Amino acid sequence: MKILIIGFFVFISWSAFSTYIYVCKIKGLCYDYTITKADVVEQKDIDSIDPLDKPLIQQITMPENLSIYFAYNKSEIILVEGANDYFDASNAYLEQNNLAKLSIIGHTDKIGTSEYNQGLGYRRAQSMQHYFENKGIPANRIIIESKGEKEPAADNNTKKGRADNRRTVITIKK
Repeated sequence: MKILIIGFFVFISWSAFSTYIYVCKIKGLCYDYTITKADVVEQKDIDSIDPLDKPLIQQITMPENLSIYFAYNKSEIILVEGANDYFDASNAYLEQNNLAKLSIIGHTDKIGTSEYNQGLGYRRAQSMQHYFENKGIPANRIIIESKGEKEPAADNNTKKGRADNRRTVITIKK
């Protein structure tokens, strides 16, 4: 039994010594402490730097909804002037709020069958999803759906009303 105890202590000592040689001498990962002289800082220099003057985290407000309109029976994006600004604002908001998601809902006018319009609304939402993914928003942060012709924004009996109904609405959900 004595030989096992002596062997154990020799093994531990050898392990510690060989680890020290490998880490400190061969790899050079041990620190050599040196004494350096610090510069003298006057009180007036310290008073001029106040970290509490600036907010620690800049609070970004959630952007308003964005509507993108489409041509009749089309799902190709016609970008409006504020689309890139909306992307920048929504991307910044999503980066700051990990639980928030981008919601894209596709809509159509009432021309055509409800099944076709449901699919067209979904394709419109998908085209906006691809736009935002290509701009850098991860796919798992985007939710898409289609309302088809079910939730019109305007009267479907006029040409202008039908044009207003061919849209996707982009919002941020908390």
